[in-house]
Amino acid sequence: MIAVDANGADQGPAAVAEGARRSGIPALLFGPAAELGDGVEIVDAPERIESGAEPVRAVREHPEASIVRAAKAVAEGRADALVSAGSTGPTMAAATLSIKRIKGVHRPALAVLVPLPKGPVLLLDCGANVEVRPEHLVQFAYLGAAFMDAVVGVDSPSVGLLSVGEEQGKGTPDVLEAAERLAQGPLNYLGNVEGFDLPGAGAQVIVSDGFTGNVALKVLEGTSRVVRAAIRERIRSGAISSLGGLLIKRNVERLRDEIDPEGVGGAILLGLRKPVVVGHGSFGPKGIASAIRLARRAADERMVERTREALDSAGALRSATAASVETR
Repeated sequence: MIAVDANGADQGPAAVAEGARRSGIPALLFGPAAELGDGVEIVDAPERIESGAEPVRAVREHPEASIVRAAKAVAEGRADALVSAGSTGPTMAAATLSIKRIKGVHRPALAVLVPLPKGPVLLLDCGANVEVRPEHLVQFAYLGAAFMDAVVGVDSPSVGLLSVGEEQGKGTPDVLEAAERLAQGPLNYLGNVEGFDLPGAGAQVIVSDGFTGNVALKVLEGTSRVVRAAIRERIRSGAISSLGGLLIKRNVERLRDEIDPEGVGGAILLGLRKPVVVGHGSFGPKGIASAIRLARRAADERMVERTREALDSAGALRSATAASVETR
Protein backbone atom coordinates (compact mmCIF):
# COMPACT_ATOMS: atom_id res chain seq x y z
CA MET A 1 0.00 0.00 0.00
CA ILE A 2 1.24 3.49 -0.92
CA ALA A 3 -0.01 6.51 1.07
CA VAL A 4 -0.81 9.42 -1.27
CA ASP A 5 -1.41 13.03 -0.30
CA ALA A 6 -4.16 14.07 -2.73
CA ASN A 7 -3.96 17.78 -1.86
CA GLY A 8 -1.49 20.25 -3.30
CA ALA A 9 -1.26 19.20 -6.96
CA ASP A 10 -1.98 22.03 -9.40
CA GLN A 11 -4.61 19.98 -11.25
CA GLY A 12 -6.47 19.16 -8.06
CA PRO A 13 -7.33 16.06 -6.01
CA ALA A 14 -9.33 14.45 -8.82
CA ALA A 15 -6.22 14.30 -11.04
CA VAL A 16 -4.28 12.67 -8.19
CA ALA A 17 -7.02 10.08 -7.74
CA GLU A 18 -7.03 9.35 -11.47
CA GLY A 19 -3.26 8.88 -11.35
CA ALA A 20 -3.65 6.44 -8.47
CA ARG A 21 -6.19 4.44 -10.46
CA ARG A 22 -3.93 4.40 -13.53
CA SER A 23 -0.94 3.20 -11.54
CA GLY A 24 -2.53 -0.19 -10.92
CA ILE A 25 -0.98 -0.20 -7.44
CA PRO A 26 -2.95 -0.28 -4.18
CA ALA A 27 -2.97 3.24 -2.77
CA LEU A 28 -4.50 4.95 0.24
CA LEU A 29 -5.48 8.52 -0.66
CA PHE A 30 -5.67 11.30 1.91
CA GLY A 31 -7.76 14.23 0.69
CA PRO A 32 -11.28 15.59 0.22
CA ALA A 33 -13.38 12.46 -0.26
CA ALA A 34 -16.03 14.30 -2.27
CA GLU A 35 -13.47 15.10 -5.01
CA LEU A 36 -11.67 11.76 -5.25
CA GLY A 37 -14.29 9.55 -6.87
CA ASP A 38 -14.48 5.76 -6.79
CA GLY A 39 -12.02 2.96 -7.36
CA VAL A 40 -9.46 4.01 -4.75
CA GLU A 41 -9.25 3.65 -0.96
CA ILE A 42 -9.83 7.03 0.66
CA VAL A 43 -9.28 8.71 4.01
CA ASP A 44 -11.30 11.93 4.16
CA ALA A 45 -8.70 14.61 4.92
CA PRO A 46 -9.72 17.88 3.26
CA GLU A 47 -7.33 20.09 5.25
CA ARG A 48 -4.18 21.10 3.42
CA ILE A 49 -1.07 23.10 4.23
CA GLU A 50 -0.79 26.12 1.99
CA SER A 51 2.34 26.88 0.02
CA GLY A 52 4.49 29.50 1.71
CA ALA A 53 3.77 28.41 5.27
CA GLU A 54 6.77 27.70 7.51
CA PRO A 55 6.91 23.92 7.02
CA VAL A 56 7.77 22.54 10.46
CA ARG A 57 5.44 24.89 12.31
CA ALA A 58 2.62 24.25 9.85
CA VAL A 59 2.99 20.48 10.18
CA ARG A 60 2.90 20.68 13.97
CA GLU A 61 -0.05 23.08 14.01
CA HIS A 62 -2.14 21.11 11.50
CA PRO A 63 -2.13 17.45 12.58
CA GLU A 64 -5.26 16.76 10.50
CA ALA A 65 -3.72 18.02 7.24
CA SER A 66 -3.63 15.41 4.49
CA ILE A 67 0.17 15.31 4.18
CA VAL A 68 0.59 14.94 7.96
CA ARG A 69 -1.92 12.09 8.14
CA ALA A 70 -0.41 10.35 5.09
CA ALA A 71 3.11 10.51 6.56
CA LYS A 72 1.79 9.20 9.87
CA ALA A 73 0.19 6.23 8.07
CA VAL A 74 3.61 5.30 6.68
CA ALA A 75 5.29 5.73 10.06
CA GLU A 76 2.70 3.46 11.67
CA GLY A 77 3.17 0.74 9.05
CA ARG A 78 -0.22 1.15 7.36
CA ALA A 79 1.59 2.02 4.12
CA ASP A 80 5.01 1.19 2.70
CA ALA A 81 5.85 4.56 1.17
CA LEU A 82 4.60 8.14 0.79
CA VAL A 83 3.77 10.11 -2.37
CA SER A 84 2.84 13.79 -2.55
CA ALA A 85 2.59 16.39 -5.30
CA GLY A 86 2.15 19.19 -2.77
CA SER A 87 4.77 21.70 -1.64
CA THR A 88 8.17 20.17 -0.97
CA GLY A 89 8.67 21.94 2.38
CA PRO A 90 5.62 20.51 4.20
CA THR A 91 6.17 17.10 2.61
CA MET A 92 9.76 17.00 3.82
CA ALA A 93 8.80 18.30 7.28
CA ALA A 94 5.94 15.81 7.71
CA ALA A 95 8.06 12.92 6.49
CA THR A 96 11.07 13.81 8.64
CA LEU A 97 9.00 14.31 11.79
CA SER A 98 6.88 11.15 11.38
CA ILE A 99 8.91 8.68 9.32
CA LYS A 100 12.28 9.97 10.60
CA ARG A 101 15.79 9.65 9.24
CA ILE A 102 17.84 6.49 8.96
CA LYS A 103 19.93 6.30 12.13
CA GLY A 104 23.29 7.91 11.39
CA VAL A 105 22.11 10.03 8.43
CA HIS A 106 22.77 13.72 8.97
CA ARG A 107 20.12 15.11 6.64
CA PRO A 108 17.73 13.72 4.04
CA ALA A 109 18.52 14.76 0.47
CA LEU A 110 16.06 15.57 -2.31
CA ALA A 111 17.13 13.61 -5.37
CA VAL A 112 15.76 14.05 -8.89
CA LEU A 113 16.19 11.43 -11.58
CA VAL A 114 16.77 13.65 -14.61
CA PRO A 115 15.62 11.94 -17.84
CA LEU A 116 18.28 12.44 -20.52
CA PRO A 117 18.81 10.92 -23.99
CA LYS A 118 21.96 9.12 -22.80
CA GLY A 119 20.18 7.68 -19.78
CA PRO A 120 18.91 9.04 -16.46
CA VAL A 121 21.16 11.00 -14.14
CA LEU A 122 20.42 11.36 -10.42
CA LEU A 123 21.03 14.89 -9.16
CA LEU A 124 21.09 15.50 -5.42
CA ASP A 125 20.60 17.56 -3.35
CA CYS A 126 18.00 19.61 -5.24
CA GLY A 127 16.85 21.98 -2.53
CA ALA A 128 16.46 20.27 0.83
CA ASN A 129 19.82 21.50 2.22
CA VAL A 130 21.03 24.91 1.10
CA GLU A 131 24.13 24.81 3.30
CA VAL A 132 26.08 21.58 3.73
CA ARG A 133 29.26 20.24 5.27
CA PRO A 134 31.68 17.75 3.67
CA GLU A 135 30.17 14.80 5.55
CA HIS A 136 26.74 15.70 4.13
CA LEU A 137 28.07 15.61 0.57
CA VAL A 138 29.72 12.25 1.27
CA GLN A 139 26.46 10.81 2.54
CA PHE A 140 24.55 12.23 -0.44
CA ALA A 141 26.93 10.35 -2.73
CA TYR A 142 26.24 7.04 -1.00
CA LEU A 143 22.50 7.72 -0.82
CA GLY A 144 22.42 8.43 -4.55
CA ALA A 145 24.54 5.44 -5.51
CA ALA A 146 22.39 3.10 -3.43
CA PHE A 147 19.22 4.46 -5.06
CA MET A 148 20.58 4.00 -8.59
CA ASP A 149 21.62 0.45 -7.76
CA ALA A 150 18.46 -0.61 -5.93
CA VAL A 151 15.75 1.19 -7.90
CA VAL A 152 17.15 2.01 -11.34
CA GLY A 153 19.23 -1.15 -11.62
CA VAL A 154 22.58 0.54 -12.38
CA ASP A 155 25.38 -1.58 -10.99
CA SER A 156 28.22 0.47 -9.48
CA PRO A 157 26.96 3.84 -10.79
CA SER A 158 29.54 6.52 -11.52
CA VAL A 159 29.53 9.43 -9.05
CA GLY A 160 30.73 12.99 -9.52
CA LEU A 161 30.85 16.14 -7.39
CA LEU A 162 29.40 19.22 -9.09
CA SER A 163 32.08 21.92 -9.09
CA VAL A 164 33.54 24.82 -11.08
CA GLY A 165 36.09 22.66 -12.87
CA GLU A 166 36.92 19.03 -13.39
CA GLU A 167 40.52 19.42 -12.27
CA GLN A 168 41.44 18.07 -8.87
CA GLY A 169 41.80 20.94 -6.43
CA LYS A 170 38.98 23.07 -7.86
CA GLY A 171 35.95 23.87 -5.74
CA THR A 172 35.02 25.17 -2.32
CA PRO A 173 36.84 23.85 0.77
CA ASP A 174 33.81 21.67 1.55
CA VAL A 175 33.82 20.17 -1.95
CA LEU A 176 37.57 19.52 -1.77
CA GLU A 177 37.28 17.75 1.58
CA ALA A 178 34.31 15.67 0.39
CA ALA A 179 36.23 14.77 -2.77
CA GLU A 180 39.16 13.52 -0.70
CA ARG A 181 36.90 11.28 1.39
CA LEU A 182 35.01 9.92 -1.61
CA ALA A 183 38.24 9.13 -3.45
CA GLN A 184 39.27 6.91 -0.52
CA GLY A 185 35.95 5.03 -0.42
CA PRO A 186 34.46 2.13 -2.41
CA LEU A 187 32.22 4.16 -4.73
CA ASN A 188 32.86 4.42 -8.47
CA TYR A 189 33.94 8.01 -7.94
CA LEU A 190 34.97 10.02 -11.03
CA GLY A 191 35.97 13.25 -9.30
CA ASN A 192 34.66 16.72 -10.13
CA VAL A 193 32.09 17.27 -12.86
CA GLU A 194 31.05 20.61 -14.35
CA GLY A 195 27.66 22.04 -15.25
CA PHE A 196 27.79 20.86 -18.85
CA ASP A 197 28.44 17.30 -17.63
CA LEU A 198 24.91 17.18 -16.21
CA PRO A 199 22.94 17.24 -19.50
CA GLY A 200 25.71 15.21 -21.10
CA ALA A 201 25.37 12.46 -18.47
CA GLY A 202 28.99 12.86 -17.42
CA ALA A 203 28.21 10.83 -14.30
CA GLN A 204 25.20 8.77 -13.28
CA VAL A 205 25.03 10.38 -9.82
CA ILE A 206 25.89 14.06 -9.47
CA VAL A 207 26.24 15.43 -5.95
CA SER A 208 25.78 19.05 -4.91
CA ASP A 209 24.58 21.27 -2.10
CA GLY A 210 20.87 22.04 -2.28
CA PHE A 211 21.29 25.65 -3.47
CA THR A 212 23.49 24.80 -6.45
CA GLY A 213 21.56 21.64 -7.26
CA ASN A 214 18.22 23.44 -7.29
CA VAL A 215 19.54 26.16 -9.58
CA ALA A 216 21.10 23.57 -11.92
CA LEU A 217 17.87 21.56 -12.07
CA LYS A 218 15.72 24.58 -12.87
CA VAL A 219 18.14 25.77 -15.57
CA LEU A 220 17.87 22.31 -17.13
CA GLU A 221 14.07 22.28 -16.92
CA GLY A 222 13.76 25.81 -18.31
CA THR A 223 16.18 25.14 -21.17
CA SER A 224 14.32 21.95 -22.05
CA ARG A 225 10.98 23.79 -22.24
CA VAL A 226 12.44 26.58 -24.41
CA VAL A 227 14.10 24.12 -26.82
CA ARG A 228 10.95 21.99 -27.15
CA ALA A 229 8.86 25.07 -27.85
CA ALA A 230 11.39 26.35 -30.39
CA ILE A 231 11.40 23.01 -32.24
CA ARG A 232 7.59 22.98 -32.40
CA GLU A 233 7.55 26.57 -33.70
CA ARG A 234 10.12 25.87 -36.41
CA ILE A 235 8.31 22.70 -37.55
CA ARG A 236 5.05 24.65 -37.95
CA SER A 237 6.68 27.67 -39.61
CA GLY A 238 5.91 26.60 -43.20
CA ALA A 239 4.77 23.85 -45.53
CA ILE A 240 8.25 22.41 -46.09
CA SER A 241 9.05 22.49 -42.37
CA SER A 242 5.74 20.82 -41.60
CA LEU A 243 6.50 18.06 -44.10
CA GLY A 244 9.91 17.54 -42.52
CA GLY A 245 8.22 17.46 -39.14
CA LEU A 246 5.98 14.64 -40.28
CA LEU A 247 9.01 12.66 -41.44
CA ILE A 248 10.72 12.90 -38.06
CA LYS A 249 7.57 12.80 -35.95
CA ARG A 250 8.11 9.28 -34.62
CA ASN A 251 11.69 9.97 -33.56
CA VAL A 252 10.72 13.27 -31.95
CA GLU A 253 7.90 11.60 -30.02
CA ARG A 254 10.28 8.88 -28.83
CA LEU A 255 12.77 11.50 -27.64
CA ARG A 256 9.97 13.43 -25.94
CA ASP A 257 8.92 10.32 -24.04
CA GLU A 258 12.53 9.62 -23.00
CA ILE A 259 12.98 13.07 -21.46
CA ASP A 260 9.44 13.52 -20.10
CA PRO A 261 9.65 14.35 -16.34
CA GLU A 262 6.20 12.83 -15.77
CA GLY A 263 7.53 9.46 -16.85
CA VAL A 264 10.16 9.53 -14.10
CA GLY A 265 7.81 10.14 -11.18
CA GLY A 266 9.39 13.17 -9.54
CA ALA A 267 11.96 13.57 -6.80
CA ILE A 268 12.66 11.10 -4.02
CA LEU A 269 13.62 12.06 -0.48
CA LEU A 270 16.61 9.88 0.41
CA GLY A 271 17.85 9.14 3.90
CA LEU A 272 14.49 8.44 5.56
CA ARG A 273 13.29 5.13 7.01
CA LYS A 274 10.67 4.66 4.30
CA PRO A 275 10.58 5.81 0.65
CA VAL A 276 9.10 9.28 0.07
CA VAL A 277 8.42 10.54 -3.46
CA VAL A 278 7.71 14.20 -4.18
CA GLY A 279 5.94 14.70 -7.49
CA HIS A 280 6.05 18.02 -9.33
CA GLY A 281 3.05 20.21 -8.58
CA SER A 282 2.24 20.40 -12.29
CA PHE A 283 1.95 16.62 -12.65
CA GLY A 284 -1.25 15.25 -14.09
CA PRO A 285 -2.51 11.67 -13.78
CA LYS A 286 0.43 10.28 -15.78
CA GLY A 287 3.01 11.84 -13.45
CA ILE A 288 1.13 10.79 -10.32
CA ALA A 289 0.92 7.22 -11.58
CA SER A 290 4.68 7.26 -12.25
CA ALA A 291 5.35 8.63 -8.75
CA ILE A 292 3.32 5.84 -7.15
CA ARG A 293 5.12 3.21 -9.23
CA LEU A 294 8.48 4.72 -8.24
CA ALA A 295 7.53 4.56 -4.56
CA ARG A 296 6.37 0.96 -4.91
CA ARG A 297 9.59 -0.03 -6.68
CA ALA A 298 11.72 1.64 -4.00
CA ALA A 299 9.89 -0.28 -1.28
CA ASP A 300 9.99 -3.60 -3.15
CA GLU A 301 13.71 -3.30 -3.91
CA ARG A 302 14.53 -2.60 -0.25
CA MET A 303 16.03 0.78 -1.12
CA VAL A 304 16.18 1.96 2.50
CA GLU A 305 17.78 -1.23 3.81
CA ARG A 306 20.33 -1.30 0.99
CA THR A 307 21.13 2.37 1.55
CA ARG A 308 21.74 1.80 5.24
CA GLU A 309 23.99 -1.16 4.47
CA ALA A 310 26.01 0.83 1.92
CA LEU A 311 26.51 3.75 4.31
CA ASP A 312 27.45 1.43 7.17
CA SER A 313 29.96 -0.61 5.19
CA ALA A 314 31.63 2.59 3.95
CA GLY A 315 31.83 4.10 7.44
CA ALA A 316 29.72 7.04 6.22
CA LEU A 317 27.10 7.07 8.98
CA ARG A 318 27.10 9.90 11.48
CA SER A 319 28.78 8.02 14.34
CA ALA A 320 31.64 6.99 12.04
CA THR A 321 32.07 10.42 10.46
CA ALA A 322 31.96 12.10 13.88
CA ALA A 323 34.69 9.81 15.13
CA SER A 324 36.74 10.56 12.01
CA VAL A 325 36.45 14.30 12.62
CA GLU A 326 37.47 13.92 16.27
CA THR A 327 40.65 12.00 15.41
CA ARG A 328 41.88 14.35 12.71
